[in-house]
Amino acid sequence: MKTLKALLLSTLIASALLPWNATAINRADFASLLGHGKPGTKMLSDNLPEELLVKSLLEVTQGQLQDALDTINQLLEAAPNFKLAYLVRGDLLMARAQQFQSFGNPAADSTATIADFQDEARKRIERHLAQQSPGNLPEPLWQLDPKQQYAIVVDTEKSRLYLYRNAGGEPKYVADYYVTIGKNGSEKKSEGDKRTPIGVYFAGSKLSRKLDAFYGDAAYPLSYPNEWDKRQGKSGSGIWLHGTPPTTYSRAPRASDGCVVIANPDLKSLAPILQSGNVPFIIANNLQWLEAQQELGKKDSLKKALERWRKDWQSQDTDHYLSHYSQQFSSDAAGSNSMNYESWAAEKRRIQASKPKVDISLSNISMFSYPGSSAPMAVVTFDQSYKSPYLDSQMRKRQYWIFENQHWKIIYEGAA
Repeated sequence: MKTLKALLLSTLIASALLPWNATAINRADFASLLGHGKPGTKMLSDNLPEELLVKSLLEVTQGQLQDALDTINQLLEAAPNFKLAYLVRGDLLMARAQQFQSFGNPAADSTATIADFQDEARKRIERHLAQQSPGNLPEPLWQLDPKQQYAIVVDTEKSRLYLYRNAGGEPKYVADYYVTIGKNGSEKKSEGDKRTPIGVYFAGSKLSRKLDAFYGDAAYPLSYPNEWDKRQGKSGSGIWLHGTPPTTYSRAPRASDGCVVIANPDLKSLAPILQSGNVPFIIANNLQWLEAQQELGKKDSLKKALERWRKDWQSQDTDHYLSHYSQQFSSDAAGSNSMNYESWAAEKRRIQASKPKVDISLSNISMFSYPGSSAPMAVVTFDQSYKSPYLDSQMRKRQYWIFENQHWKIIYEGAA
């Protein structure tokens, strides 16, 4: 017959929460996370509800049941609406009374609800046992422009939101948070499909109108559908980053109608960053983590392609200028004013026939690799200054570049 400790370890952690498909986690790994590793090492700060939850679960694996219960009680003092914590506390009390059978005591609740709690616990603890360092760069973040002080990247597979700050154009890790995504997962395509979109978006400023308590303390609209979504025929709207109801600390990993949902205290910590609006908000499925040098090749080649495009446009060398555009190019995401490559080329040849002297400069350039695209693609946004004898204009422009036949080509161009 299993001992109480073995029963908890095998049922609560090994089978119910952590179906590991990577290398086994040994006792030393747990000790390190609990702060019992090298002198002065402590990865859990004990002041955040998620970290207290993880600490409690890891204490279970060490056989420290009273410590685990004390940690859960500390958590519930900090976050009295954390339902998952109540479930773990109940299991620990039952275990102490020798009545523990399985995580969540399914007889007392629906199987689906327990499965949601198990999934949330798994996502949270896997974050703390993950092998990759959040200091590594998420693949989409290539370059931030000087006006973009922060950028947000969401990994739908991991139910995780990562915050990066702009350090001279290079993104630097700040923090990360657990989030909820759509009931049916990611890759939104149509209205009502209850999926979270994948792509490069921007978070607008906080909605000023009064919202139902369901949306928590605040809501920030995301720019779905973006230009590429519209070109792909994707529909739907009202995709927000928002909080949780007052009675709920967090929701299951897949529980929204497509929005990205975050605990109210975490949303509050992001509020100063989001208040300016227009914060890059990139949503990917199963993020790739890279060392700083790994993406230099494609990023640098795109920078060079952008500069060649500018120079060829400024020189009024129409053939070279048009060589930067894909045959699949469109000048607008949708609508009657959209130009395909042939009409775009004809218009440019007409305008540049007299070869007027022009001066073109680009500034405040951002570059983001586009997640989920079938071929390598990047979104480039910049401030453009165009001066000629007939026109002096300033505009914010966005281009989508696709890597085809070993060259970067523009597949979309329009106002940002």
